[in-house]
Amino acid sequence: MPRSRRDVFRIAGFSAAGLALAACGVQGQKAAPPKADAVKDYWAKQTKHGKVVFANWPEYMPEDQAPLKKFQQATGISYEYKEVIQENAEFFGKADPVLRAGQSLGYDIVVMTNGVQLQHMIDLGYATPLDHSQLPNFAANAGQKYKERAYDPGNKYTVPYTSGVTGIAYNTKYVDEDITSIESLFDPKYKGRVGMMSDAQEIGNFAMFVLGIDPEKSTEADWKKAGEKLKAQRDAGIVRKYYDQSYIDAVAKGDVWLTMAWSGDVFQRQLAGEPVKFVVPEEGGTIWTDNMLIPKGAANPVDALMLMDYLYQPAVATELDEFIQYVTPVPAVQDLLREKARTAEGKDKKALEDMVDSPLMFPTEADYAKLRNYTPLTTKQEQVFNPIFQSVTQA
Repeated sequence: MPRSRRDVFRIAGFSAAGLALAACGVQGQKAAPPKADAVKDYWAKQTKHGKVVFANWPEYMPEDQAPLKKFQQATGISYEYKEVIQENAEFFGKADPVLRAGQSLGYDIVVMTNGVQLQHMIDLGYATPLDHSQLPNFAANAGQKYKERAYDPGNKYTVPYTSGVTGIAYNTKYVDEDITSIESLFDPKYKGRVGMMSDAQEIGNFAMFVLGIDPEKSTEADWKKAGEKLKAQRDAGIVRKYYDQSYIDAVAKGDVWLTMAWSGDVFQRQLAGEPVKFVVPEEGGTIWTDNMLIPKGAANPVDALMLMDYLYQPAVATELDEFIQYVTPVPAVQDLLREKARTAEGKDKKALEDMVDSPLMFPTEADYAKLRNYTPLTTKQEQVFNPIFQSVTQA
């Protein structure tokens, strides 16, 4: 079983080092959106080269790299697979001066999470607009929800690799009620037993949810209200700690009884038999997506598009999701895993059945209806947003 890809200090990169890298990495001018004719002309000049270099996060591809080997057999395109992305801000901080200088990163596909760094990649013209005429599998097999990403309307620059959900986890050994609301994270009866995330966008989203605010449409006034809500929670002694990845050990051991949590972490603990339950709260949860994009100056963009599209074949997507155990953008995967479970035996059969039935891998329609993205932020807005929430988590 793979370890969580979120074992690193996670998503949008709000560590001190990440912030420093991000701050020095947004000096360029916002690029004008490319005109349709220019995009068409660009792709008309590109040809298949027979090679692709794929940069990804650790533990995001089966160890035998079977999907990539099958791609090579099917297309004749050789590949290099590099697990070089450990954290979004760190990666962007290294990529920005290279791309700003008009040089190539040496990668044809990179995987980045929706959030401020991905927004910088798009705004600064560092992401190549995609030719959707070369993505028929994406068109046919991607779920509609994955064609409606607020951070990239129309999937102009990105297609999803995998997704996850931020919700609430609680230890059923210590919590004898069904947790359904974010209000439980603010309940004095759990004083000293609540975990909150240290990531500014994550904790900001949850504070806005509990106030009835949609983060995707929020204003500076909303952020300030959310910050005050979190300060009151902190000052009342309700929060034991503001966590990065270590929250999952804390809730599994009972150091905290309930906490903000990421779906993939909880599902892996459930498979291990630990008494941890996950819920998308009634006020809402956050859906994050790791996206494939072609960086500016990529040497093999046609080969990259072919690989991106290949991964949207249901059988290939199934093989990936069985290993990754997050939320696939290809709905047909659930039925294919169900079919595989029917013929499996023993522990393999049980593991496959657990995957098929888990809303952590296959959220229900009711769950999806409650899920929102992060607050979209410009560089200027970051300088207001981040301190509001860091003043709570870093105090």
